[in-house]
This record gives sequence, C-alpha cells and structure tokens, in this order.
Amino acid sequence: IEAKLDVVMANDITGPMALPILKQMSDTVFDKNKVVFVPDHFTPNKDIKSAENSKAIREFAKAQGLHWYFEQGKSGVEHAILPEAGVVAAGELIIGADSHTCTYGALGAFSTGVGSTDMAAGMVTGKAWFKVPSAIKVVITGKKAPCISGKDVVLHLIGEIGVDGALYKSLEFTGDGIKELSMDDRLCISNMAIECGAKNGIFPVDDITLEYVKGRSERPYEVYEADEDAEYDSVVTIDLSTLAPTVACPHLPENTKTVDELSDVKIDQVVIGSCTNGRIEDMRAAASIIKGKKIANGVRCIVIPATQNVYLQCIKEGIAEAFVEAGAIVSTPTCGPCLGGHMGILAADEVAVSTSNRNFVGRMGHVDSKIYLASPAVAAASAIKGYIADPREI
Repeated sequence: IEAKLDVVMANDITGPMALPILKQMSDTVFDKNKVVFVPDHFTPNKDIKSAENSKAIREFAKAQGLHWYFEQGKSGVEHAILPEAGVVAAGELIIGADSHTCTYGALGAFSTGVGSTDMAAGMVTGKAWFKVPSAIKVVITGKKAPCISGKDVVLHLIGEIGVDGALYKSLEFTGDGIKELSMDDRLCISNMAIECGAKNGIFPVDDITLEYVKGRSERPYEVYEADEDAEYDSVVTIDLSTLAPTVACPHLPENTKTVDELSDVKIDQVVIGSCTNGRIEDMRAAASIIKGKKIANGVRCIVIPATQNVYLQCIKEGIAEAFVEAGAIVSTPTCGPCLGGHMGILAADEVAVSTSNRNFVGRMGHVDSKIYLASPAVAAASAIKGYIADPREI
C-alpha cells in the first residue's frame, strides 16, 4: 500500500544524509507541522563532524519553518521526547530514519523505521510505500512479580522467539496483563520490537494511554483495534507473575538468561539511560536501589536521563543527588554510549551492563568488549555489587 504519513522524523545522523536527496526532489517539505528533527545521537556535539551535521539540520529546520525542532537543552533522545511532547498520537502513521521508531506503538500508533532515502521521500510527498505485515499476537497475563519491568518482559520475549522471530511482522500486544504495564513499560517494550525483527509493535489504547496523552497532545486521535476474527501467524503468552529479572548476554538480544545465572560476571561499567530506559520510572527504579549506597570500586556508573523534563524531575526528587552521592555521573540527555557515540565508550575486554537495546559486537566501543542488556533495577544492583546482581537481594 501507499499510505499518508502523520509524522516524518530524523536525527543528527540520518537527517543530514536525507537532505541532498530531498533537494533533488523539492525545495520544501510537504507539511512543516509533520516533519520533525531531533539532534540527539552525537549531542552535545562530540567533534567537528557531528557539529556540522547538527548545523545542517538546524539551518534546514529554520529555513523550512518546522514546528518541531528539538535542539539540545530543549529536548532529549528522540524516542523519548516525541511521546513526551505530544508529537505522536494514537492511530497515527509515523516513519523515522532510525530503527527504534517502533517505540510509538506504545500509544496505539503504527510506527516504523526507514532509511534516509525513504525519509527524504516522505518529507517531500507525505507518503510512503509499505508491505502490510502479518501479525504475531503476544498475550500478556498475570501481575508483575517483584523487580519486573517492561525491559524484562521484552527481553524474555526476544529470548523466546529469537532476533528474527518476528521478521517483518507486527507484534500485537494484548491480554489482561496489559493493565499492569505503565506507559514507560510499554514504550520500552515497543522500542525493542525491532530487536526480534518486527516491523512494529503495538499496544491497545486504554485508560493508561489516554491519561498519558492528556495534556500532551490535543489533536483528534483514532483508536484501531484488531478484528475479532483477525488471523495471526502465531500466539505467544507471557505470564508476568512467572518472570524473573532477565539479562541479554553478548552478543545478541536473544541470548537471555535470568539474573541469578550470571552472578559470576564482573563488570567495568554500568549505563542507565537511552531511548529504551531513560524515562522517569527508570530513573526512580535505579535510584531506589542506589540511594544511600556506593558504586563498587572499579565500576563506572553513567546515568543519562532521556529528556530535559526527566532530568529536571530527577533533580526535584533528589534522584540526581542520590546518583552523584553514590559515585555515579549524571549526563545531559543524549544517546551517548548506546551506539558507540561518546560519554562512555568501552575499551578492549571491558564489560558493561546497559539498559539500552543492543549488545552487538562493537556496539558500545571496542570489538572485544562485552555488553549485557538489563533493566534499570538490575543495572543499579550490578553497579553497587560490581558484578551482575539480582535487585531482589538488595
């Protein structure tokens, strides 16, 4: 199908690559209220090249009169700021030149990542071509066990079906357990739909969704639900009450183990943040474990709130103070080390626990480093202990 787009988004890596393509097609974007730029990957600019990239999209946004341009100091990480600022809403169709654009499925939207060429075409025409994906039904039941968050849910799912288990499929989350998942949980789960190959991940719109959207977006929205006779390629059931804190071991998100199997893994660094787990609930979960304690000797702990609002809330609630007193550092909102950018690159043979979304070879620095993906609770407990630790024991 060819479909009309509600939001077209790019960042400081993918945006500059799209601009020359756009200029071959048109001098203007299709709608200045629907094209969004967020410089976040290498900001604050880490070198001359990243400064030039940010300058290119800054000048383009100004020349085009774009309504949504989120410069450093006024925003944060793209997939956290767009829901927070009300840029995206239920029932909308969103493409972004970043693979984790699937995050907005948490709001009942269809959102997916595209390349810079498709991004450029979308900016000009307001349309994109799609192959309609088949679907996998993920039924979530039960109540959350202690120290379980959306990160544990999605790591468990990826561990069950594999990194290609949902290749070009739609992950459709449903079941009575949905009400146990906060908006931050859902944003985390949808964010990592791409890590099992999914085209998108989508949640139903319920009271929790509507409460989140209230005051953020005043635009009319539409709620879409699956037909009663909808066909699915498969059905996966997850009982929240049976889950244990889950960790993805190097070098794939599918290589999962429960935290109690990994207590012999010593670590050098902990990163708490990213578009996956840099929201306020994530900060609170980590701070509740770290407060009043000290980061283990020999461990570097880097905390990166995902938006300025989250950062400010951390200051108001004493969360930032708790991190700093424990011996962690608190960074301005940025993608930072998640993609091997800056603010915490790993050397050879170093081991990190990260709340981000990927642990591929060389993802966060040297090809001989190792990344373990975990929830903020597991990451915080590990920072205190110096090895991968169970937050239920702290």
